[in-house]
Amino acid sequence: MVGGNIIEQARNEAGLSQADLARRSGTSRPTLSAYEHDRKSPTLATATRIAAAAGFDLTLAPRIEFRQVSVARGHPIHVPTALPRLPLTRALVTVELPLHLNWSDRGRRYDLRERRQRARVYEIVLREGGPDDVLAYIDGALLVDLWDELVLPHAIRTAWHAVVTDQSTEQVA
Repeated sequence: MVGGNIIEQARNEAGLSQADLARRSGTSRPTLSAYEHDRKSPTLATATRIAAAAGFDLTLAPRIEFRQVSVARGHPIHVPTALPRLPLTRALVTVELPLHLNWSDRGRRYDLRERRQRARVYEIVLREGGPDDVLAYIDGALLVDLWDELVLPHAIRTAWHAVVTDQSTEQVA
């Protein structure tokens, strides 16, 4: 799950209504709503119980921050401090990239289950994308797997090389 309120994200990804999750977690619907709208903050134990009722675990993951690297023609790229992981429901789906990424082939859909199409999306995002795009479309383990096959400008490959190769032997975020 990326950004936003984790209780609301867990509920939405589980396909549950507030009433359903409240009942499953032993919390009232108004209290759950208050948690989702940041009017109240649950304790860690309560957040863990609610997440578990939605079918999720709360886990620690490294914070991913981005550094900006200038490359040819002054166009900066954004390189993460660690490689992000996507849930399978987002890592291997069909996507239509937003116009700011895929301006030359508007409306094209890419099936990320297909290696060649996934490589094309990763090339586009690494060249054109910002931090939000990296977090939305790039799965670190799949990037490591594709790394040697990606067609990237030398400056972008150089900027990303350390994070990709350092993470290839360690656990990806």
